[in-house]
Amino acid sequence: MLKISLSLVYAFLILIALIGKLGGSEPTLVPKPAEPAVGGWADPEELLITNFAGPDLTPSPACLAVAPTGEVYVGVDMIGSLGKTPGKGFIVKLVDSNNDGKVDQHTKFAMADDPRGIIASGDQVFVLHTTFSAETGKASGMDLVVFEDKNHDGLADGPSKPLIQNISSPKFLQSRGTDHATNGIRMGIDGWIYIAVGDFGFHDAVDRSGKKLTQLGGGIVRVRPDGTEMEVYSHGMRNIYDVAIDPYMNIFTRDNTNDGGGWNIRFSHQIQSGEYGYPVLFKGFTDEIIPALVDVGGGSGTGSLFMDDSTWPEKYNHVPMMADWGRSQLYIHRVTPDGPSFTQKEEEFIKLPQITDVDVDASGRMYLSAWDGAGYSGNPSKGYVVRVVPKSWEYKPFADVKKASVKQLVALLKSGSAVARLAAQQELLSRPKDAADASWKLAADKSLPLYVRVAGIFTYAQAAGTSGIENLVKLTSEADVREFALKALADRKPNLKNVPIEPFLQGLKDPSERVRLAATIGLGRLGRIEAAPALLQVKVPASFVAPAKGTEGPHATPNAAIVPPHMAVRALVSLNAVDACVNAIGTENSTIALWALRYMHDPKAATGLIAAYKNAKDEALKKQILTTLSRLYKKEADYDGSWWWSTRPDTHGPYYKGITWESSPVIKELLMQEWTKANESGKSFFADLNGRHRMEITEFGGEEVVAANEETKVDLEKIRNQKGQVGKASIEDVMLAMAKIKGDPILGKTLFTQQGCIACHSLSKSEPMKGPFMGQIGSIMNREQIAESILKPNASISQGFATVLITAKGGKSYMGFVSEESASKVVMRNITGEVFTIKASDILTRKEQETSMMPSGLANALSYEEFASLITFLSQQKK
Repeated sequence: MLKISLSLVYAFLILIALIGKLGGSEPTLVPKPAEPAVGGWADPEELLITNFAGPDLTPSPACLAVAPTGEVYVGVDMIGSLGKTPGKGFIVKLVDSNNDGKVDQHTKFAMADDPRGIIASGDQVFVLHTTFSAETGKASGMDLVVFEDKNHDGLADGPSKPLIQNISSPKFLQSRGTDHATNGIRMGIDGWIYIAVGDFGFHDAVDRSGKKLTQLGGGIVRVRPDGTEMEVYSHGMRNIYDVAIDPYMNIFTRDNTNDGGGWNIRFSHQIQSGEYGYPVLFKGFTDEIIPALVDVGGGSGTGSLFMDDSTWPEKYNHVPMMADWGRSQLYIHRVTPDGPSFTQKEEEFIKLPQITDVDVDASGRMYLSAWDGAGYSGNPSKGYVVRVVPKSWEYKPFADVKKASVKQLVALLKSGSAVARLAAQQELLSRPKDAADASWKLAADKSLPLYVRVAGIFTYAQAAGTSGIENLVKLTSEADVREFALKALADRKPNLKNVPIEPFLQGLKDPSERVRLAATIGLGRLGRIEAAPALLQVKVPASFVAPAKGTEGPHATPNAAIVPPHMAVRALVSLNAVDACVNAIGTENSTIALWALRYMHDPKAATGLIAAYKNAKDEALKKQILTTLSRLYKKEADYDGSWWWSTRPDTHGPYYKGITWESSPVIKELLMQEWTKANESGKSFFADLNGRHRMEITEFGGEEVVAANEETKVDLEKIRNQKGQVGKASIEDVMLAMAKIKGDPILGKTLFTQQGCIACHSLSKSEPMKGPFMGQIGSIMNREQIAESILKPNASISQGFATVLITAKGGKSYMGFVSEESASKVVMRNITGEVFTIKASDILTRKEQETSMMPSGLANALSYEEFASLITFLSQQKK
């Protein structure tokens, strides 16, 4: 979890990281169960919010899921984000049998350590959680498993069955806990389970077919409900906690970044096979990524849901809802189609202390879980669940789909509830003799609403398999559903052999940008090399420009125009269309060809580029080819799960752990020849390439030099030994006083320097980044939380700012926090502000300490008025 302490905010990300970052109307303030509602309710007119379950049943709720019929499954996590002790996590099942908004039946459904995601579907409950070794008691990985309850007694029938194993790195689960690990799960109407993967990534995850998969960094992985066909859906996120999926299979998520400038939230539209660039491309290579739709400032995204329920008021319906743990807020994002993607507008919706998750049943009852200050390792007296329904809403029980006829299931597939449609689909698929015919009638019926036909198309594709290809091809001739027919045709790789390529090639010429996008993605999945010439004709917009040297590109500004060529490039790389791309160099399709060749570490690409360079006459083209060769000089090292880039990764790019490969020598030979012939101006071009792509060719120069700037040293020991009003009082008395004293923020700004805060914290992004960034702390923590983090720095150590002890060659040792890290070096800052740069190759041991680097007592010398002024000043920092 992202906890904060170092000089005042090692609680900043207990809000953001405890649960692995656990990520229109007036906000609704929800009171804590069994306690007076401080300030009362601030309830939107249309909504009724009730306390459903308290900490006696749902302490430290990390996630939840609601069955279509309304049973609530809550993942209780008494380990928390950074805990490492097994046996403290479980799934509790809650039932509201009389529909009064309060639980009246409960069972402990199953044991599961560190539950991070749940799906309730029929007799099955899917759970994503951390596993521990019975022999060592240490974390051994994370698994996606399924429990069954066929007798419906509220207890799992037996042990879980694994669907995917090892989908997070055990090394970092052991050293850090389930922070930045693998998180929420949700099923789409296409029948896939989508998994939010944090930037621990994973090595050799294995599904039930024996397929293995490795992923460096965060993104979305998906798998079939039987645990087969595991594949990467999108890549390049930091630490996503969940996904929201709409009826048309648009996927949205809320991510954050931490590159030294704060934990900024980015809301994004996730497109299949898209690259989002964190951490190596999202700053200096933004021309190559799909940018997020917005950066909304500090926070920590957690659970999410696409609300699609006709019983809800229109203003709260058909929208992605995103929980933010750090901001204690459920947000709505108003998404507006923009060609192949979207634009958005964020609105506050419901206020809930450290909200962790959100889900809805088929009757329209929405449930939210709150961590509510349960701390970085869980708390048996903190945490709860609330129910939310529209005030005009009337309860209508959802039918038992197992007892429903095929006709009734078809009727449910027409429902205005996405949850009802999915439940009906999954039951219908369990009746294969009826499913294909019934769903095809929906898919082919032009009189039905589009969302119903889409449900019919994806149900039919799953039920009919390869025998349904012919009918799906027929649907590609119909404009209204062409996009979805193409998606369904290319959806399952085992079924692609007999799928014709022609509808996809035709789709590339369609007037609809969304159809063209579906066709492009499909061609990459089909794997037919003959598609390459058509993909190379996708136009690259003028916005395809690399950021200027030393500047940060627009990684959170919508750019719908870049999506089509981006996806065409991903398809070309998937096809390994080296020859087609090389042949396109110098033609009207040269730009997209060279873009795709950047990622093709194939000897044919290197030799083809070199030959094209020697034949080229145009100087601009020659520079473009040299730039591409420079990019190919290194490649990303294969990920083996033994390392992680930390919470403050090197974001220079284009690789994190770049290594040379078999064609590096021939690339270097050409580059050296051209460098030798170049004049002084020409040599600077090679120096820039050397620095930008980190080739480490010494002759070229231009490489980054890390300057270890010395900061003014602060005597924190002297500060903490002074005894003023704060130092003489109990923490409880201080906290009570702070609730009554407003304080002077102007005085607080002076005290920020006087009390040594400046040694470890920056207030402006123009300053060197040190410990947790204070320039936006007020948008993440309130005065009470800020005060507590200063008074009790060891209570929650901020993510990435625990004290680290490094021993190095030459008998040297360093203690401090890591302020920057790359594959070749570690930059540390100690408590006095001194900065040290240590070569990674010189490090002998590295151990994270259990205590904060921030000493307790830094506010001891202050009066109540002064301390109130300091925390008021900090609470106003909301940049």
